[in-house]
Amino acid sequence: MHPTTTISRKCRYALRAIFELALRDTTEAVKVQDIAAAQAIPPRFLEVILAELKHGGFVESRRGKDGGYVLAREPRELTVGQVIGFLHGGPKRAEARPDLMGAYAFSGMWEAVNHAVSSVYDKTTFAGLVEQEVARRTAYVPNYAI
Repeated sequence: MHPTTTISRKCRYALRAIFELALRDTTEAVKVQDIAAAQAIPPRFLEVILAELKHGGFVESRRGKDGGYVLAREPRELTVGQVIGFLHGGPKRAEARPDLMGAYAFSGMWEAVNHAVSSVYDKTTFAGLVEQEVARRTAYVPNYAI
């Protein structure tokens, strides 16, 4: 895997947390422990991630007995690229070393790869991801009726 497609564990967890909130499709707050259990994310790490996502305007927190987190925006308006861009500043870029033969040739290729990857991230909404997940899961439900 080339560095342009590497996403940190923190970012992957953030994407899964937002996906879980989009999947639940509720205006009721979801507890950190419930998100963590559903997506296999360490709860303490998730608390830090959700605080950062709140600061970025992706989620809102609610206090109290029924407190937790909800999406701050509609899943169809929220893209994977926005979250990655906020947490990473976008995909990592390969740096060309001009002292190496082929550096300029490869830098053009890596730039095209970066553009293609970013394009996919920017076009992928959380609503679309939820639709894909639900469609795949319901397509493969075994039928035991005889």
